[in-house]
Amino acid sequence: MEGRSIPSVERKKSAKAIEQTRAVELRSELVRKICAHITADGVLDTVIPGLSLYRQSTCTACNSATYEPRVIVFVQGQKRIELGSTTYLCDETRFLLTSVDLPVLSQVTKASPEKPILGLTIKLEMPEVRRLLSEEEFPIPGEPADARAMSVGVTSVEMLGACSRLLDLLDAPEDIPFLSHLIQREIIYRLLRGPQGKHLRGIATLGEQSHRTAKAVSWLRINYAKPLRVEELAAMAQMGVSTLHHHFRALTAMSPLQYQKHLRLHVARQRMLDDGLDASSAAFEVGYESASQFNREYSRFFGQPPMRDVKAHRLILAALTGD
Repeated sequence: MEGRSIPSVERKKSAKAIEQTRAVELRSELVRKICAHITADGVLDTVIPGLSLYRQSTCTACNSATYEPRVIVFVQGQKRIELGSTTYLCDETRFLLTSVDLPVLSQVTKASPEKPILGLTIKLEMPEVRRLLSEEEFPIPGEPADARAMSVGVTSVEMLGACSRLLDLLDAPEDIPFLSHLIQREIIYRLLRGPQGKHLRGIATLGEQSHRTAKAVSWLRINYAKPLRVEELAAMAQMGVSTLHHHFRALTAMSPLQYQKHLRLHVARQRMLDDGLDASSAAFEVGYESASQFNREYSRFFGQPPMRDVKAHRLILAALTGD
């Protein structure tokens, strides 16, 4: 019996080695295809609905951003994303899944002109996820409904292959209306069937606690500058206040008040950087009634007062870009 088990072990090792080799080949193909369509740093929205390409040839400072529901497949370089007190590290072997709007800090930690960080982003439409889940043939494992709205997974050969076929459509625009939806549907299927699928299923399933919590997140995302009344937010989500707090924290890694605060600070920082607003103007624009309170919370979150932080951020950016 022991002798008969050896060939089985060897076959598994061989199959794993073949899969790893194929994954390396597919990533190389994706690097080539992405570079063929985006030659400058930044984000390129393609003619395929919901698909964008990303390139950055230098490491960056820590930037504020709000990640919408989407999957980002990295094929080269490395990026660090911070959500609350949780850090996610994404390299060329991984994808990042976000199922609700989340305020994050992100930083490119590995990139160069010779080997820029490269990735592709596919926007997730929850109605499409629901349609797929509603099909009788779709197997749904019994897993807890609560799941963090951001997660990192290893990109499978099957997902890499689907991404490669999706990029091929950029060279065959006449096929986009007929095939892009089918390939993106396959990618959603791969996500739902994989270990990270629970992070989508709870959000997409009507009536689930995660879905109702996502409604509260969506309202806060749009109305971050308005006063927060947790009782009204809980009523909107059809939950008690304590239940909302529990599920909100499970989903976003923060309380509703912390989520609003982080979002306000992220937006204010971006307005100061992009539009040249002073700290007081940015504070009042995002909903603060007290400039001193804004300064205190900004300093705690970003490590230094607003204008000093913005100046330091611009100096870092100038040094990285050589300006």
